[in-house]
Amino acid sequence: MSESLSVPTPKPPPRTVIPIAVAEESVGLYAAHQKIYPRSVSGYFARWRWALVFATQLVFYGLPWLEWGQRQAVLFDLGARRFFLFGLVLYPQDLIYLTGLLVVSALSLFLFTAVAGRLWCGYACPQTVYTEIFMWVEEKIEGSRIARMRLDSGALSAEKLVKKWFKHIVWISIGLWTGFTFVGYFSPIRELGMEFLQTRMGSWEVFWVLFYGFATYGNAGFMREQVCKYMCPYARFQSAMFDRDTLIVSYEPARGEPRGLPAKARAASAPAAGHCIDCKLCVQVCPTGIDIRQGLQYECIGCGLCVDACNIVMDKMQTPRGLIRYATQNGMAGRWTPRQVLRRVLRPRVLIYAAVLMALCVGLLASLVIRTPLKVDVVRDRASLARIVEGGQLENVYRLQIMNATEQPQRYRIQASGLDGLQVSSEPWVEVAPAQSRWVAVRLQLPYGAAPAGSHKVHFDVRSEDGRDGVSEKAVFLVPR
Repeated sequence: MSESLSVPTPKPPPRTVIPIAVAEESVGLYAAHQKIYPRSVSGYFARWRWALVFATQLVFYGLPWLEWGQRQAVLFDLGARRFFLFGLVLYPQDLIYLTGLLVVSALSLFLFTAVAGRLWCGYACPQTVYTEIFMWVEEKIEGSRIARMRLDSGALSAEKLVKKWFKHIVWISIGLWTGFTFVGYFSPIRELGMEFLQTRMGSWEVFWVLFYGFATYGNAGFMREQVCKYMCPYARFQSAMFDRDTLIVSYEPARGEPRGLPAKARAASAPAAGHCIDCKLCVQVCPTGIDIRQGLQYECIGCGLCVDACNIVMDKMQTPRGLIRYATQNGMAGRWTPRQVLRRVLRPRVLIYAAVLMALCVGLLASLVIRTPLKVDVVRDRASLARIVEGGQLENVYRLQIMNATEQPQRYRIQASGLDGLQVSSEPWVEVAPAQSRWVAVRLQLPYGAAPAGSHKVHFDVRSEDGRDGVSEKAVFLVPR
């Protein structure tokens, strides 16, 4: 003992050596993914989610099969460079309408986010919609949340193999049908279906059916909340559009804490507890697996399922609903009434968004209504810029692309103006089939010496036979020295 208590001679500290076993137990750079088993729930917000699932999929799967006259009602024919939207026939020159649609969509996103957070993510985003469909299939085949957890943790068995294979077959079928429908917006879907049955689909069509189909299968079947949490940029920049008067799914700590058993289930001497009984149903129903009681988190998609679950528990506990609810941060802090919250939600920022959005929608619709269903492109014939022809006439040759954006055949007259004596020496009338375009060669002639050397602005005036539709396009007439 005396030797063990003796003071040793000071020596330099030994070098620290980390054992291999300790190094292997060090924390990894990435956390392991924990599979989420969402619990099904019924309620007001759950019904709204399913209503939007039905509405969005009815539109997506149904639109390509609608007919308008003798053609598909909605078709983006990239090969022919024509876009059909019911009665509208649009060409690449109508790109301004696509730009307007994108601006309207962006402003709508800003407006809805400023009012009530991530409504798009929780109710209408394709990732949310298809995840909801795939989880419904999974529940119908494998059972409830607890049954799915037992099945995954259990040993391999015939029942497990049958259920898993059947589930994936249904998932892949939904994904492939989704990919087929997606391609049906760009290639006539009825012809595409016949080619598919006869195994004569084009290579690009096969590629996109498989690509979109298996993207749906992978995103909705496996990645699910990972897409929302790590891949979608909207979750990252949404905080820039939130403020303290934005309606978000919120938990009221002042009413819910401290958590514990209800009064009738705890001892009389136990301290008082809040309305939250810590049942964790709000966590179990969350598609992204978060605990809303920890406050606002970027993973929250605002679906409101935790509100439905908590309201069911509050009803059973005979306590008021709304422990978890849509509320604003200012409203929660000031204990405002719903009317006070709504008054602050309709703040100047929201009203400005709404006014600009309304003005853009009205302007876009008015532009579509008054648009001229005729497009003309003028291209100079570079093989012969200017030449002297019979009769002492100076001639320039052009190529005009005349696009008929109506559903009836049209006959157009081509005229030119801008120089005295200028005339169209080629056939002035041209016929264009419904919703088709046609290239025509047009020769303009001018008496030699009628204009000084150089380039002169002229106009091509193309007008329908009935005189209702007309377009004027600029060009240049060259007079050589």
